Amino acid sequence: MTARRQAMRDGITDVAPMLVGIIPFGLVAGAAPIAAGLDLGHAVAMSLLLFAGASQLAMADVLGSGGGVAVAVVTALTINLRMLLYSASLAPTLSSERLGARLRVSYLLVDQAYALSVIRWDGNDDRRQRLPYFFAIGILLWSSWQITTVIGALVGSSVPDDVPLDFAVPLVFLVLLVPVLQRWPSLVAAAVGGTTAVLAAELGAARLSILIGGVAGIVAGALAEGHQERRREVTPR
Repeated sequence: MTARRQAMRDGITDVAPMLVGIIPFGLVAGAAPIAAGLDLGHAVAMSLLLFAGASQLAMADVLGSGGGVAVAVVTALTINLRMLLYSASLAPTLSSERLGARLRVSYLLVDQAYALSVIRWDGNDDRRQRLPYFFAIGILLWSSWQITTVIGALVGSSVPDDVPLDFAVPLVFLVLLVPVLQRWPSLVAAAVGGTTAVLAAELGAARLSILIGGVAGIVAGALAEGHQERRREVTPR
């Protein structure tokens, strides 16, 4: 097997478990525009143009409630601003690639593709395998998303209310955590951040609980990282 094919196989293998969250999330994103009073064409167009679940849900909500197209677009772009950070992070790694390849990467760039790529591209990897790995991930995610959003648009209204499809949104990000929880500081940050967010919500912080949990997780992770570094410095070699 060539190195290129192996990289593509690795990408598919790494991202496949994340489809557990992507598939139900796609169903929700496809059903949301229909529930908001839009038609199948709108649902498909949003899926193709945006390829971003949270932004699609927000845009459907704005348009369904009578908001203008400009407001819907600004809302979607605001939610997706994190992609600027992802792009800036990947830019040095992909700076030597052709413009066409980088444009394709930008279209397929989503949370899962970014997380898996930055873990694999550690500077010691083979540069020639980077794009095959990324595109294998991106194409599998894209095709799964397009198919499930169409299905969601077609059958979403017939799904019983007691089927918890809404849980797909947090499930996507829970699955996204799995590849990065390989070091002690990451585990500490996740545990402290999650626990703090839940406690803050129970104490009445409402939506601020996510921000509070995030800050607590960052601080805890940084402290754990510092403690680990100090132990390495004093450990005899």
